[in-house]
Amino acid sequence: MYLSSLSSVVRRSCATLPRGTRPPQLSTPSTLFSPTTTIYQRHGSNQQTRNSSHSPMGAPPANPRKKVTIGTLRAMHRRGEPITMITAHDFPSAYVSDAAGMDMVLVGDSLAMVALGMEDTSEVLLEEMLLHCRSVARATKAAFTIGDLPMGSYEIAPEQALETAIRFVKEGRMQGIKLEGGKEMAPTIAKITRAGIPVLGHVGLTPQRQNALGGFRVQGKTSDGAMKVLEDALAIQEAGCFAMVLEAVPAEVASIITEKLSVPTIGIGAGNGCSGQVLVQVDMTGNFPPGRFLPKFVKKYGDVWSESLRAIETYRDEVKSRQYPAPEHTYPIPKDELEAFAETAKDV
Repeated sequence: MYLSSLSSVVRRSCATLPRGTRPPQLSTPSTLFSPTTTIYQRHGSNQQTRNSSHSPMGAPPANPRKKVTIGTLRAMHRRGEPITMITAHDFPSAYVSDAAGMDMVLVGDSLAMVALGMEDTSEVLLEEMLLHCRSVARATKAAFTIGDLPMGSYEIAPEQALETAIRFVKEGRMQGIKLEGGKEMAPTIAKITRAGIPVLGHVGLTPQRQNALGGFRVQGKTSDGAMKVLEDALAIQEAGCFAMVLEAVPAEVASIITEKLSVPTIGIGAGNGCSGQVLVQVDMTGNFPPGRFLPKFVKKYGDVWSESLRAIETYRDEVKSRQYPAPEHTYPIPKDELEAFAETAKDV
């Protein structure tokens, strides 16, 4: 109704156009009324498509990477090429990880602390993990994505674990899952892998069980302790894990375990003899205030906190002093239209 009325208005208006003038083209309903009408902005030689004023997508990469698959990871392992993995908890952190060329992106339950401000990983709920997984999945086009099963979502029985894993794939849009535990979790891992869902194991220090371990303590520091880690690693390999995280294990022990396995090991605090490495992105980018405790194994590659603080403080100061927004940050209006509006506004 509204569109047909608008069409007649346009036709009447066209009757008054000078000869040879091209009449305006009427937009289709989807583009006329959609709040996400496409806007193009030119940045150098690239053209960026924005679907709204807050669209997170930038220009597509000039040379997009091939999708990393289980086959890709196995080929890397055979070649002896280290596998890179990093955590991400939302669209921006996943987007930059993928753009940086990470082989694997883990939606780790560490997001409980670094993204949600919780005391430890045991607090995060399944529904919260799935929400973060979906956000990461939207941004990750090339890296292989893994979702971390939270405490309480898989330990009761293998059937419970399989149900949770299926939700991570169907609802979280992950390509595989990670769970903690050694020999005792082998039946659970076998149940999930038989259903066709890749499982990344996790042995050594298992943070979800920190209370049973006496805190965040290095594992495998004795001969018996190291043998237990090896036995756990062999058991979950046999159960079907395509790879496993080795956390907080002496480097020499981790190297021996890696040599004994036929699947990749991803180290975190386990030395450079592992098949790959993983770090928590917030830790390694320095996106935290001064004085925060960092584990010994973390290398700080950036200082995102200081740069963000500087930028926000500068913004605050410029708003207070009315330096921002400057003329280049505002939209123009024709002078005659402004004068007409100002005159009309006098009577309001």
